[in-house]
Amino acid sequence: MEEGQKAAPLLGAARDEERGRRRGGGATSAQTLGNVVVSIVGTGVLGLPYAFRTAGWVAGSLGVAAAGCATLYCMLLLVDCRDKLEEEEYEETCHGHYTYGDLGEKCFGTIGRWLTEILILVSQAGGSVAYLIFIGQNLHSVFSQLMSPAAFIFAILLPVQIALSFIRSLSSLSPFSIFADVCNVLAMAIVIKEDLQLFNHPFANRNAFNGLWAIPFTFGVAVFCFEGFSMTLALESSMAERRKFRWVLSQAVVGIIIVYACFGVCGYLAYGEATKDIITLNLPNSWSSAVVKVGLCIALVFTFPIMMHPIHEIVEARFQSSGCLQKLSQKVHSAEWLGLHSSRIVVVSILSVVASFIPAFGSFISFVGSTVCALLSFVLPTLFHLSIVGSSMSLWRRWLDYGFLLFGLAFAGYGIVTALLPH
Repeated sequence: MEEGQKAAPLLGAARDEERGRRRGGGATSAQTLGNVVVSIVGTGVLGLPYAFRTAGWVAGSLGVAAAGCATLYCMLLLVDCRDKLEEEEYEETCHGHYTYGDLGEKCFGTIGRWLTEILILVSQAGGSVAYLIFIGQNLHSVFSQLMSPAAFIFAILLPVQIALSFIRSLSSLSPFSIFADVCNVLAMAIVIKEDLQLFNHPFANRNAFNGLWAIPFTFGVAVFCFEGFSMTLALESSMAERRKFRWVLSQAVVGIIIVYACFGVCGYLAYGEATKDIITLNLPNSWSSAVVKVGLCIALVFTFPIMMHPIHEIVEARFQSSGCLQKLSQKVHSAEWLGLHSSRIVVVSILSVVASFIPAFGSFISFVGSTVCALLSFVLPTLFHLSIVGSSMSLWRRWLDYGFLLFGLAFAGYGIVTALLPH
């Protein structure tokens, strides 16, 4: 969740589309590897050096590795659940490919689907707000004489995003998603280049471990950066050889762990206690830095509607099912069209207001990662796995699942309590 989550294909019409396919798609292992990386890596990575500053470079590296391994394990649990269900139902109904919401409904009925989709909605909303905060602060760093970050959000981003929200075809926006990923890679490369130039005495006055209480913050940021659960089942079903997905996913996550750890360590060692919650804000005032910041902002402006797509889909589905709208549509021909587009404007406006009141990017993504993402990444997968596969698992696997379940609940509780306590 993070900004790495692209238009989760597990709600609404996408769910019905997936049900129509029993076998895998046509994606090769290399294509799936690339898609996994694109679905996970996003702008949240630019907050990792600040997390390493908070925890220390050794503790930060261990936190990233732990978050990555835990995320990988729980992603594979989802694949196990769907394989088990397809194996049981293939001969009778040939149901097809289950989605995350389908697993929730299979285990806990309508409440399970609602809970799963609400968590996905909130997670997507958190990623969307992070986009707005990131854009506003980076534009302010380049054009600080013009207006504040909040003013950039309302004066520039809000009108543009309202206009883009009227575009319903994701295919017309997909090239900008690729552009955003290219900009992310470029930004990371330039940041590392600047970091290496400051490596005269890289370990001088740099803490390796800042205490136990700093670890949850870093782990929350890391979980946010690894949040790609909404794409797991869709990516697996897109492969021509689905049996290879576990190996491909493992390769991708291990590679991302290494990149994240190196990026976080380099950023913190370069800037020390001056490391900001968005590392691009540490870059010098040069034309190359300005180009990277503006390029990232432009790319995210056009990928923001992709992040918003699942949210609009859920809101509009509930809106269309309301009796009030149906009655009004019978009297006013364009009432449904106006209502649906008005809902998009309202949702974008609400998220813009939320983003304008959040001063700290790093603290925000840590909170989202340690609460909503923890529930989505650790609690629900283990619950589904225990419900669907539990009877056929060995004792140690059940205990391992229970361990992840309790950890996810405790971590989410800690994140909520920490957010409520006065700072």
